[in-house]
Amino acid sequence: MSRPDRAVDPLARLVEFADLLRVGGVGATHGRVQVAARALAAVDLRDRTAVRIALRSTMVSRADDLEAFDQAFAWFFEGRRGHAPPPDPQVRPVPADQGEGGDAEAGELSYSPLERLRRTDFSELTGDDLDRLRPLIARLARRRPLRASRRLRATRRATGLIDVRSTLRRALRSDGVPVRRAWRRRARVRRRVVFLCDVSGSMEPYARATVLFLQAITATGRGVEAFAFGTRLTRLTRELAGHDVAAALRRAADALPDRGGGTRIGESLAAYNRRFGRRFMTRGAVVVIVSDGWEQGDLAQLDRELGALRLAAHVVIWVNPLKGRPGFEPLAGGMATALPHVDRFLSGHDLVALESLADVLAAA
Repeated sequence: MSRPDRAVDPLARLVEFADLLRVGGVGATHGRVQVAARALAAVDLRDRTAVRIALRSTMVSRADDLEAFDQAFAWFFEGRRGHAPPPDPQVRPVPADQGEGGDAEAGELSYSPLERLRRTDFSELTGDDLDRLRPLIARLARRRPLRASRRLRATRRATGLIDVRSTLRRALRSDGVPVRRAWRRRARVRRRVVFLCDVSGSMEPYARATVLFLQAITATGRGVEAFAFGTRLTRLTRELAGHDVAAALRRAADALPDRGGGTRIGESLAAYNRRFGRRFMTRGAVVVIVSDGWEQGDLAQLDRELGALRLAAHVVIWVNPLKGRPGFEPLAGGMATALPHVDRFLSGHDLVALESLADVLAAA
């Protein structure tokens, strides 16, 4: 596709381009890739302008991502050396004179160290590696779920909700005839998100990456509640607030005396339901539980508390880093007990898995 006059696999090139966009923080999800593939089938691949419009209209949903898309497209498909680099400066196209037989296509990618980090299990990453991924994690955290508010806002689209006052005001200009009707729609506001993160010893290899994501989404503003649990429940919302990441992580570490200990998920959920669920914190919220499911407490209590949580929540998502390992089966007592109460069961072992979590949150 980078050179439409040559025999290349358009779908393979599209997948590579989507990977590059995700490295730059653009939410090029698998669903958008499929839509983009259908759009490309309807245009002339020799027309670079048509290809660009088809990809831009299907793979970009935020105005803030347009510049990143344009940079990535010029770098990847057009090989414009004088153009600004793609959003991730570690990603470079293979020069045209360095392929097999000196005939590689301009714009073909060689994967960068940062791209490899995206697909590396968090348990294998060093602290420096996670610091390099921090900007991408922070960008993912901006994708908050929305809900329809009771408040109405003006809109140009015919929604079925007539703004009577504005319509009558316009009718005064046409002798009382409502030629131009005004419309309203329900405003979209952020839905509350509640995170309950396991910081026991079995989750230690994934704790730092999880807390980084938790801090980033807490820093996006109101409507996020953060809790950690091991042998007891600890609220971390205040400690993780603010944009000073290092200070927030230090405050969170100081507030977790039971970090690296045992796991009592049922008791921790009972404490949450009793102390915070009654304050309507759970009602209508997206609840995300991050844990490997190794329960050392009473499974009957875990089943009971998850049932109560599910009744009040809008969606319950369980993130288990072990799910990303080959041959994983949810056979642990806590995990087997939890699954009937869970709407989505996801892995959280690498950055690509966190991107999937961000997709699910945005669509919740």
